Amino acid sequence: MSIGDRMRLCPSCLSLALFPSLTGPLEAGVTQTPRYLITRTGRQLTLHCSQDLNHDAMYWYRQDPGLGPKLISLSRNVDFTEDGDVPEGYTVSRKEKKKFPLTVKSAGTNQTSLYLCASSVSTARLGQLLSAQKGHHKSEESSSWGAPPQAGGKLPPPSVPLEALS
Repeated sequence: MSIGDRMRLCPSCLSLALFPSLTGPLEAGVTQTPRYLITRTGRQLTLHCSQDLNHDAMYWYRQDPGLGPKLISLSRNVDFTEDGDVPEGYTVSRKEKKKFPLTVKSAGTNQTSLYLCASSVSTARLGQLLSAQKGHHKSEESSSWGAPPQAGGKLPPPSVPLEALS
C-alpha cells in the first residue's frame, strides 16, 4: 500500500518524509531516523539526527512542496540552540555533540513536509562569509553572528547538497 493510499484511509494523519541517505548507512556522516513517518494529527513525535563527523554545528530544515528549505533550528554546540525561520511547533535539544533531535509538539497537516538534518564543522559570521565571496572586508554592520548557511539563500546548506533533493 502506498503512502498516498494510507493517507486516503486516514485523512487526519500526517506524513513526514525525511532526507534519505544517498550513500548508504556505512558511508553516511549524518543520519536521520525514521526515514519516513505517518502519524495522526495532534500527536507529539521526535525525529532523530546523528552525525559521526565530530562537527560542532547541526541544523534542522523543513522543505514544503514546491518551496526551498527553511531553517527550523540550529545548534552551534552542546546545550546551545537557536531558533530559525520556522521554529513554531518544534523543540530541539543538544545534550550530546553527535545528536540533535527535533520534536514536533503537536503534529498538524501544516507540518507535512520533507525534513532535513545537516551538520558542519562550525558556523561563521555571515558577514565574513559574504565579504570573502565578494572580495571585500567585513563591515561594522555585519559584526554580529548571522544566520547559518541557508538552503535556497546565498550560501549552500552544510553537508546536505541541495541538488540531491530534486
